[in-house]
Amino acid sequence: MDADDPLLRILACPLDKGPLTLLSEQNILYNPRLQLSYPIVDGIPQLLPSSGSRGTEDDHATYLRAAAE
Repeated sequence: MDADDPLLRILACPLDKGPLTLLSEQNILYNPRLQLSYPIVDGIPQLLPSSGSRGTEDDHATYLRAAAE
């Protein structure tokens, strides 16, 4: 999955239904509002609520920096 993929426009977090940010280097979709990351496995986003993982505050800061680049 890449940043130009039209699928990104319609993907949403399964919990708050808000937009997700692609972090291609980490191979995740990130929800900064809930600080949850969803893995992308073999190009397929894993968007079940149980697939989301909450990182540390350091992870959150790293993901926000990566999203800003």
